Amino acid sequence: MDLEKHPKKPVAPTEPAGIRASDADRDRIADILREALAEGRLDAEEHAERIDSVYRAKTMGELEPLVRDLPVPGAGGRTAAGSTTSAYAYGPQDPHASAEAVVAIFSSATRKGRWRIGAKTNTFALFGNVEIDVTEALFGQRTSVINATSIFGSVVVRVPENLTLRGRGVGIFGNFDVVTLEDGDPNAPVIEVQGCSVFGSVEAKPKRGKRIADLRGGSR
Repeated sequence: MDLEKHPKKPVAPTEPAGIRASDADRDRIADILREALAEGRLDAEEHAERIDSVYRAKTMGELEPLVRDLPVPGAGGRTAAGSTTSAYAYGPQDPHASAEAVVAIFSSATRKGRWRIGAKTNTFALFGNVEIDVTEALFGQRTSVINATSIFGSVVVRVPENLTLRGRGVGIFGNFDVVTLEDGDPNAPVIEVQGCSVFGSVEAKPKRGKRIADLRGGSR
């Protein structure tokens, strides 16, 4: 066969709607639906039908129509389908939720994996080690504050590369080191690390190769 007369047809790129949905994508859509039920935008029957469809969905194209007529929580009334470049699925946030505490005294404590980080997390290490890893976390709000205190111990915070990271603290015969990041997306999550270290260390920096992708409507 003459390949010049019959050129191979190029493979079309996968359309965003055809991207396979992850568990995090389904959880994001379910959060929007739960918020809509609480606000009275959906009745119980509509909510149940859509939730059933969420966990049956295989692709992003099947998920998006389920929230097309609903606002993204915390997005000033924009619809979930109306902003695909910076629509982070913040919330729903419990305004009465207390700060989470991660404490290590002559021991170690870790918070990582798939978890929802609240507005404030208090960490304390005394002759121990605390690790806070938000590279796979879900954000209940745009700004999260991590209060870090280390005395003869260490507190380590790991974040994705594509968010905003800021720090304010002091080291007393110790080390307080926060790598400042400023993401270009004004809606990207913000992590603020505050506190002090006494004969210890507090460190916050990005984890190479880790990026937030599953909080958006698209892929990385």
